[in-house]
Amino acid sequence: MSSFGHLSVMAREVIDLLAPRSGGVYVDGTVGGGGHSRLILEASAPDGRLIGFDRDGDALAAAELVLAPYGGRVTLLRRNFSQIGAALAESGVTSIDGLLVDLGVSSFQLDTPERGFSFQHDAPLDMRMDQSAAVTAADLVNRLPEEDLARIIREYGEERWAKRIAGRIVAAREESPLETTGQLVSLIKGAIPRGAWEERLHPATRTFQALRIAVNEELTSIEKCLADAVPLLNPGGRIAVISFHSLEDRIVKRFFREQASGCDCPRDLPVCVCNKVPLLRIVTNRPLTPQSEEVASNPRARSARLRAAERC
Repeated sequence: MSSFGHLSVMAREVIDLLAPRSGGVYVDGTVGGGGHSRLILEASAPDGRLIGFDRDGDALAAAELVLAPYGGRVTLLRRNFSQIGAALAESGVTSIDGLLVDLGVSSFQLDTPERGFSFQHDAPLDMRMDQSAAVTAADLVNRLPEEDLARIIREYGEERWAKRIAGRIVAAREESPLETTGQLVSLIKGAIPRGAWEERLHPATRTFQALRIAVNEELTSIEKCLADAVPLLNPGGRIAVISFHSLEDRIVKRFFREQASGCDCPRDLPVCVCNKVPLLRIVTNRPLTPQSEEVASNPRARSARLRAAERC
C-alpha cells in the first residue's frame, strides 16, 4: 500500500491545536495514510501513545507501514470512529488527551476508480469507505423509493434539483439497473438545466456527496463520535475536527456550542435548577481555513474547516 496517496490537510494547525505532549494518549479517528498520526507521534515523543481508527482496510495497511517506526506506541483499529467509546473500552483505555477527526473522503479513495467515489472516472457505483459493508451507492439508487432518493440528495447534497434527479434515476432504472458512476453522471447532467450548471462545480458533485454520506452514515457517525469522546477527555484535552462541507461543519459547531454552554434554565427563573455545567471550552471561535500556499499545492484542501474545543 505504499501507493496510498493522501496529503494531510492543515497539519501544522492541527498539531498547534492538539498540542501533543509526551505521555499523552491521542486518538486519530480517521487515520487514513497515517500523515496526521505520524506528526502527533513526533510531537508526543518519546512516549506519547496513538490509537488510530479507520474503516478502510487499504488506509490501515498504508498507515501500518508509515507508523511502523513508532512500534508499540501505535495501536490501529479497523473501526468506525463512531465506535470510539466501545473500542477504547475494549482496548483498556479509560481516558485520552486528544482526538482528531478528519472528515470526508481521502484522496486515495477519490483517485482509485474502482472505489466509485469520483464522478471523474467511469466505475462501479460503490462509495463504501468500509468495503465489507453491505450497502453500496448502487443499492441506494436502484432500490430506494423516489421520495427517499430526493430527500437524500436534497438534504445531504443541498441540491436544488434533487427531485428532478431522483425522477430521472427512477425512470432509468425501470429500463435497467444503474451500475456505474458514468451512468449516474449522465442522468444528473440531463436533469439539471444546462444554464444552471455552476462554473466551478461539476453538476454531479452534490449528488455524489449525498450518496456517499448516506452509504457511509457519515453525519450520524460524527454526532456519536463527539458525544462519546467528551467524557473520555482528560481536563485540558482537546478535540479537533476537520470538515469539508457545511453539513459536517454545522454539526461540529452546534455540538461544541451545546457542550460549552452552562445553565439553560428559562431566564425568568431566579435560580438555576438544571445544574448544567460546561464540559467544553471552544478554542476556535471561527473555523480555521487553509493558508493560500496549502490550497495552491493541494486544491482539495480549499473547503477544509478546522474547529477545536478543550475539556473543562
